[in-house]
Amino acid sequence: GLRLHLLCTPGGLPIAWALANPKADEREVLADMLTGDQDLLTTHPGQTVVGDKGYVSKLLDTFMTDHGLTLLRPSYRNLKPRPGEHLLKPIRQLIESVNDTLKGQLDLERHGARTP
Repeated sequence: GLRLHLLCTPGGLPIAWALANPKADEREVLADMLTGDQDLLTTHPGQTVVGDKGYVSKLLDTFMTDHGLTLLRPSYRNLKPRPGEHLLKPIRQLIESVNDTLKGQLDLERHGARTP
């Protein structure tokens, strides 16, 4: 199988994507997506990237800071809330909407292939 990784605008328009092995570290996939298209970083400085708890990493935080990016993600329950964390609920709804739309358009749920 494969896992789809997307970078989308706040309006839900996909601007970068990657298909990766489901066992691949999603933090490394994100870094590769961001550095794979240099125009993405140079033409839009100071971007904010939204992710989930799977993107917790000091190495990724350093990478994002070095490239002038902000990573907005939830913190673990035992840690102090991160700046902007309260904005995640409405954004999460947008993310789920984009995923649902893509599944419908690409027929990912009803692909017609045999399943185990």
